Amino acid sequence: MNSEIENLTKRLSAAQIIVLYYLVAVMVSTILLLLPITQKQNAELAFIDGVFISISAVTVTGLSTADVSQLLSVPGTFIFTIILQFGGIGFVGFGTILWLSGKKIGLRARILMTTEQNSPTFSGIVRFIRMIFFFFVMIELLGAVVFGTYFLKYFPTWQEAYLQGFFASVSATTNAGFDITGKSLIPFADDYFVLTLNIVLFIIGSLGFPVLMEVSQWLRHKGKMPFQFTLFTKITTVTFFILIVIGVIFIYMFEYSHFYSEKTWHQSFVHSLFYSISSRTGGMAISDINQFSVPTLLLLSIFMFIGASPSSAGGGIRTTTFAVMLLTIYNYAKGNRTIKIFKREIDEEDIIKSFIVFTTGMILCSAAVVILARIESAFSLMEILFEVSSAFGTVGLSLGITPELSTAGKVVIMILMFIGKIGMFTFLFSMGGKPVKHAYHYPKERIIIG
Repeated sequence: MNSEIENLTKRLSAAQIIVLYYLVAVMVSTILLLLPITQKQNAELAFIDGVFISISAVTVTGLSTADVSQLLSVPGTFIFTIILQFGGIGFVGFGTILWLSGKKIGLRARILMTTEQNSPTFSGIVRFIRMIFFFFVMIELLGAVVFGTYFLKYFPTWQEAYLQGFFASVSATTNAGFDITGKSLIPFADDYFVLTLNIVLFIIGSLGFPVLMEVSQWLRHKGKMPFQFTLFTKITTVTFFILIVIGVIFIYMFEYSHFYSEKTWHQSFVHSLFYSISSRTGGMAISDINQFSVPTLLLLSIFMFIGASPSSAGGGIRTTTFAVMLLTIYNYAKGNRTIKIFKREIDEEDIIKSFIVFTTGMILCSAAVVILARIESAFSLMEILFEVSSAFGTVGLSLGITPELSTAGKVVIMILMFIGKIGMFTFLFSMGGKPVKHAYHYPKERIIIG
């Protein structure tokens, strides 16, 4: 049996094996969710809903066809957080390290981890994954203690307070978007401490693992020796925070005389800041987002489509894709054929990749919108567009239509969540098999573009 599995994996590309890993993870998670010990007494969960929630948990999205707070028992809550933990860090890397703990990790496993994390090199990838794991666990435990202690004033018993705190910390750090309050973060809409802590954990989970590791290295070397951040970290960080600022400004402008008309300036600012960050991958809500105006919902949909940074817990086309595209368009308009930034030049292959990711993402989401508009006639186009963007960006925000989707509609959303998590190139390469080097080339010929 083991030899058959080994022969199968040898015939598959790294991308195909990663897809297989995640499919197995979904199957296992579905079985775990359907176990009696995982569910509360008298809870009912249809098989299709079990699969949907499992995919949402594995991809750390947060969309759900059932109220998780009414579904999960206490043991089920801990089982669910383990699934979120695997999904947030990455099933291939996390699973390989646990499976081969204490053993030498081979080249094949390193290639899989490199592909999943979208890393340009597998040098030091095992150490990188281990650092991510221990860093995330420490952050989550610290967050659980802080949340749990603070929640003592909200919940009747210390057991419930710390259970809520533990789940809130894991969900926020992995950018999962799930909650066991049944009301997301709406009960804490005016508690700036809870919101600030969630924002910090959202950023940690979505800024990107390589960025976090470089920042930690910089802090260790600060004052001892010169430290040079990589171009990836510079572009990722600048783009990440520019998008936050843009989101705050435009959400505030769009809702100033609408949703914020009866709110104080600081309430309006905190709401704008929270949704500017949460819409990129956090997936939590502090109000009924159906009350937002159409321009704000469209802006949030764009943010969800862009998503988080590469090699993070989030999905979407990723911030670097968006940044490289804009830089390319700007430079091309100025007559430049190379993209220079931060005294570095972006590789031409990365430029091509950015447009491939964006175009493929647009085609997928457009096709999903058309299909859902046809089969889900009860919902408006805005509701469908918002749901599709949330699924593809693995965000989890919704205008409330998720439980009402038909079986076919749920399948469409599940596919989007899955692709949004594994990444566009893993998705594309999984359909093409192993790359083949051609021994010859045809003559090149120019064609008219535009």
